[in-house]
Amino acid sequence: MYALVDCNNFFASCERVFRPNLNGKPVVVLSNNDGCVIARSNEAKALGIPMGAPAFKYKSLFNKNQVHVFSTNFVLYGDMSMRVMSLLAEFAPEIEIYSIDEAFLRFRGFELFDLEKYGREIEQKIYKSTGLPISIGFGQTKALAKVATRVAKKFPEQTKGVYVIDTDEKREKALKWLKIGDVWGIGRRYTKKLQAKNIFTAYQFINLSDDYVRSMMSVVGLRLKKDLEGEETLDLEKTSTKKTIATTRSFETMYTNFEDVKERVATFAVSCAEKLRKQNTHCNSIMIFVHSNYYRKDLPQYRKNIVVKTEYPTHSSADLIKYAVLGLKTIFKDGYHYKKAGVIVSDLTPQNEKQLSLFSSENPKHQPLMERIDVINQSIGQNKVKFACQDLGRTWKMRQEKLSPRYTTQLSEVIEVIV
Repeated sequence: MYALVDCNNFFASCERVFRPNLNGKPVVVLSNNDGCVIARSNEAKALGIPMGAPAFKYKSLFNKNQVHVFSTNFVLYGDMSMRVMSLLAEFAPEIEIYSIDEAFLRFRGFELFDLEKYGREIEQKIYKSTGLPISIGFGQTKALAKVATRVAKKFPEQTKGVYVIDTDEKREKALKWLKIGDVWGIGRRYTKKLQAKNIFTAYQFINLSDDYVRSMMSVVGLRLKKDLEGEETLDLEKTSTKKTIATTRSFETMYTNFEDVKERVATFAVSCAEKLRKQNTHCNSIMIFVHSNYYRKDLPQYRKNIVVKTEYPTHSSADLIKYAVLGLKTIFKDGYHYKKAGVIVSDLTPQNEKQLSLFSSENPKHQPLMERIDVINQSIGQNKVKFACQDLGRTWKMRQEKLSPRYTTQLSEVIEVIV
């Protein structure tokens, strides 16, 4: 059996853990630069606030209904996620962290267990230890566990947050209820195609012929169909090395000066280098791109990218800054208002399988230097050690006017209890 554990309204719930006075009140969390709504409490959903709603368009609705608005607190949410995942690992021998707020658990040898009761033990442990509400669904396959979790979240009063699909009757009932657009792995394009064929539920989908599903959705769609039928085809995914690494951000304001864009690009290159070192890989090429503000139709538009091949495999921040700035100089043009830039490193190779060059090589001092910088930043705080071309004030220049404290990771922002 598989289980999918899903933290309910995760970002909003994280804010409520440290502000219990927000329980029962509408809460929304905004994306980078406080742009769009990316998380909503049930109360906010009831007000008709859609996912992705532009904050400036809904400002009057927020004020009228006393909606509590927060900027995305990446540090807090990441730490809370880590705590949840660590606790879940105590309940199952195999775990796949699917996203920041979801994880699959596989239970082999649990045939004699009361899984509903076991699920409630997990739910109580997570809530007692973190204050976060979760929903748990059990099924013979990963796809059915997803379906069971959706049932648990949709009918909290009947399921108490835990639902087990352990019979064909339960499976068929759930699939007849589940809309085709809500099936895990079926996106908008396939939803439209299937609806055009009068397929509106998951149950209708599994009643299609294998040949038809394969011809329309390839072997991936066929595996999903088999999984929904109760035949295990989707295994837990193992942690793998990334094939590309990207750091991209929108600016808090539009930049016209080369030096301002250069500082951002250099900082993005440093971030990519840190991620490369973390997974013990080198890159052999780096792409740099810049965009003007697409939404400002009154301004001239410009977007350009360039790929720069490195002379040797590297994960040195100094080297990647050099190549990133070189690429930026090539594509930067005066007279435009730049709103976004990014750095993407690719052609990754293992650190211990380095292809040497006859005519150029990495500075041997870089490796020990990068190691010390990483140790210092990890021990006393991220980005304490920076390069001269970076902004010494902060790493990301994002608008975060409604940012909550980092309750769990910053000692100066821990809640004080007055006795």
